[in-house]
Amino acid sequence: MNGKVALVTGAASGIGKATATKFAQAGASVMLADRSAELLETATEALRSQGFAVGSFVGDVTQETSVQAMVLATVERFGRLDYAYNNAGIMSDDIETAELESAEFDRVMNVNLRSMFLCLKYELRQMLQQGGEGYAIVNCSSIGGLIGLPGRVAYHASKHAVLGMTKCAALEYAARGIRINAVCPATIETPLVEKMLQAGAIKEVAEPIGRFGKPEEVASTVLWLCSPASSFVLGQGIAVDGGYTIR
Repeated sequence: MNGKVALVTGAASGIGKATATKFAQAGASVMLADRSAELLETATEALRSQGFAVGSFVGDVTQETSVQAMVLATVERFGRLDYAYNNAGIMSDDIETAELESAEFDRVMNVNLRSMFLCLKYELRQMLQQGGEGYAIVNCSSIGGLIGLPGRVAYHASKHAVLGMTKCAALEYAARGIRINAVCPATIETPLVEKMLQAGAIKEVAEPIGRFGKPEEVASTVLWLCSPASSFVLGQGIAVDGGYTIR
């Protein structure tokens, strides 16, 4: 990926951080974006200290002006945009549908879906402006976009919607040199999952492979989806789930 430029949201920790690292190791210049300035600085400096070409952007992907500024900052820093991994998202509380507050539903949809739309919108505009081909965007859905679970209506609704949006956008821009796909991780060893384990929200390993996934395993899938090796893959939601959804 020498000479290419990648943008990763939610890049300060977990899957986003691992993906930014994989992009950098593959030779791309990388803009790391996150709302946590402190964590973002740590992640960026760690890569910069290894000699990688990286930049950072602190912002809120639910805000349209922030997303516009994020894409602009990427182009101002590195001159173009070739790949994007829209990773930022949150988990909802475990609440049955009849008890779910509308405000909580709106919060989850705002972060998990509206932000994905905004990122897609301005990433696509930049890629179209550049012209040519070989661009790729990967959205982060979840196994929650492929199945249903009790108590997770807001989260699963948002992640199903991400896949629908991915498919529609993929069809719109395939002939214009931009491939759009999604990844659907199961339980991955991230700070968020650690908090859920401590709170008892996750009680056991449910993946048939017998363990939780690693952020680097999702990151490797993202890089493959951005690379020429996946040039005939379009509009897919790739499960990275240790067999969870095949049972």
